Amino acid sequence: MIRTVIFDVGETLTRDDRYWAAWADWLDAPRHTVSALVGAVVAQGRDNADALRLLRPGIDIDAEYAARAAAGRGEHLDETDLYPDVRPALAELRSLGVRVVVAGNQTARAGELLRALDLPADLIATSGEWGVAKPDPEFFRRAVEAGQADPEETVYVGDHPANDVTPAAAAGLRTAHLRRGPWGHLWADSPDVVEAADWRITALTDLPPLITQ
Repeated sequence: MIRTVIFDVGETLTRDDRYWAAWADWLDAPRHTVSALVGAVVAQGRDNADALRLLRPGIDIDAEYAARAAAGRGEHLDETDLYPDVRPALAELRSLGVRVVVAGNQTARAGELLRALDLPADLIATSGEWGVAKPDPEFFRRAVEAGQADPEETVYVGDHPANDVTPAAAAGLRTAHLRRGPWGHLWADSPDVVEAADWRITALTDLPPLITQ
């Protein structure tokens, strides 16, 4: 029986369009160039922040992030950043008595912004707040603790094989791979994903009927 579902954030609940567009504008680079570089590093299996390092060799990303915030151009999230299936899926899960947790690799500021959206979730936390990030096993230990259920009664939902599906499965959780965003589409049919994922979905609204079967 599934008692808890834990959701990744970027390209699972929220679109990354605004995030990368803001970086492109801050660095005075064409948005298409930044998007193409993100795609390139994704295909190479690299950290997506390497796109910024390719664009500006030697960039201090933390310092630039702080400078953006000081200039009033820091992180922003609103309803338009959510995929349209987010609220219906989360609400349906809660109506079924499932505990809903949001936990992903995001900054502490992103955690504040997500909570301000008043999502139908029991708890929202980020790696920036926990001080540990995926795919570290400690992140998933914290996620299970937040979920208040045993690992085998918990599903982790995400788009990224290396950050979401594989380490969550290794931690004993059930997993759902979401075919969404560059990572989700690129590796949707890879043998590793097929083997590690308990479910493979194309929309979050696919999940409630699957886990209640």
